Amino acid sequence: MIDTYKTIAFPSTEILFKEKNSKFYGYAFPLTTTEDEVKSHLDNLRKQHFGAGHFCYAFQLGTETIQFRANDDGEPSNSAGMPIYGQIQSFGLTNILVVVVRFFGGVKLGVGGLITAYKTAAQMALGESEIVEKTINIHFNLSFDYKNMNKVMRIIKEKNLEIISQQMDESCQIEIATRKKNAELIFDIYSSLFEVAIKKI
Repeated sequence: MIDTYKTIAFPSTEILFKEKNSKFYGYAFPLTTTEDEVKSHLDNLRKQHFGAGHFCYAFQLGTETIQFRANDDGEPSNSAGMPIYGQIQSFGLTNILVVVVRFFGGVKLGVGGLITAYKTAAQMALGESEIVEKTINIHFNLSFDYKNMNKVMRIIKEKNLEIISQQMDESCQIEIATRKKNAELIFDIYSSLFEVAIKKI
């Protein structure tokens, strides 16, 4: 079972690719879970590069259910967004946004030239990025009375589970995370405990 994925650790440094007086600035950003971040990064780049003609981008989100988009932002159809997305796939990445900002230099590049330029700028941005492997985690919610705290915590410690949040009272709630490949085992262990309820989130 595959329970890891590759993404980038930090936003990349700005790269510049020039072609026939046109300038292509490439950027890569890690995303967490939502498309809202995409808009925020684009808004920041539009402020930074006031007067640029095109802000073309592609992003991919998710590990099991994949969500992606490629945007040509006024360039000829499939000449910008898809070449950028092709590089995300080529590097085998997800939870990532790649943006290429173009300043037109007065000479038309043609569709072939545009495809090459956007692909190259995206490739350079990803090449500058630190690629990391992360685990796909499954989250569970544990509900139990305070008197059962010790046996719940013992398993968390033994199985090296991550505590995401906890609410300790007479009745306790703990959200835990574990690697996907261990999820069934963890569910079975807690399911068999007396007076402890486990639910997948």
